[in-house]
Amino acid sequence: MEKKTYGFDYTKTELNYVSYYRDGSWDDGVLEEDDMIRISKMSTGLHYGQQAFEGMKAYRRADGRVQLFRPYDNARRFIMSCERSMMPAVPVEKFIEAITRTVRANIDFVPPHESKATLYIRPYIIGIGHNIGLKPSSEYLFGVVVLPVGTYFGPASKPVDFIVTEYDRAAPNGVGHVKVGGNYSASLYPQYHAKQKGYKDCIFLDPKTHTKIEEVGAANFFAVTKDGTYITPKSPSILKSITNDSLMYIARNMLKIKVEQTDIHIDQLDHLSEAGACGTAAIITPVGTITRNEERIVLPYHDTMGPVTQKLYDNLIGIQFGDIEDPNDWIVIL
Repeated sequence: MEKKTYGFDYTKTELNYVSYYRDGSWDDGVLEEDDMIRISKMSTGLHYGQQAFEGMKAYRRADGRVQLFRPYDNARRFIMSCERSMMPAVPVEKFIEAITRTVRANIDFVPPHESKATLYIRPYIIGIGHNIGLKPSSEYLFGVVVLPVGTYFGPASKPVDFIVTEYDRAAPNGVGHVKVGGNYSASLYPQYHAKQKGYKDCIFLDPKTHTKIEEVGAANFFAVTKDGTYITPKSPSILKSITNDSLMYIARNMLKIKVEQTDIHIDQLDHLSEAGACGTAAIITPVGTITRNEERIVLPYHDTMGPVTQKLYDNLIGIQFGDIEDPNDWIVIL
């Protein structure tokens, strides 16, 4: 039998979850087959960007069971995004119930363990209802959609090329730290131009000074210095990545290497040995080169994944797929 390959494209699964907030409370939520929604043309989610979402995955273990990775952290981050956008928080218990109901209803779509593909989970919330003034809506839709996927940037072991953009992803005191659609909309134009020039994606610098690396496209940035330290940018306008947080834990507690959240100046990269983009979709994608103003910086490990990055990757996916023991109460088995 031909081995099935997984990309990062939409595949309709059997059921998805929908719940409505009206009159000050959430309903119980239902599973439905239709993957289309009908909302008012005056919804705040359409006109004022009142919406947020999450990205997470379900993993098939070697024993056939399915597990989630740090779903409670996604739930808490979702609440933070809702509150920053003046939307009613989805309680942690309701969020977890919606995720587990949707995954269980589509359990046959979870790829086999040996494929190392996953079932991507997209919880989302949007403001709906008939609105005209610039103010929060009184009605909201919370939903969960799932679909089988591979990796976002392609084969994980092959380093990719990035270019530094002069555009900003988020304002210094804006909403860069929460997972709302406006941040991603702002990244589409520079991402398009990066790909037109032959790069995999773009690197955003800090919006205040344009001197420090912040994020890599739709993922967090990390690097390993020549003295073996794991470093990642520290900024109030960066989304707190659950993947990056996990890698810092693995580096510090499992690999026993130093971890620093610090400024990474774009004109001071000589001390880097390895670099990568990390996130739920990207997992870990090694960075081979960084180009800025026609200057191309080639990292020491530009042809293959570096040794520290490889250990981080192996430990992360080992935990996510159940091949390595859960080190920190991260796993929920369905």
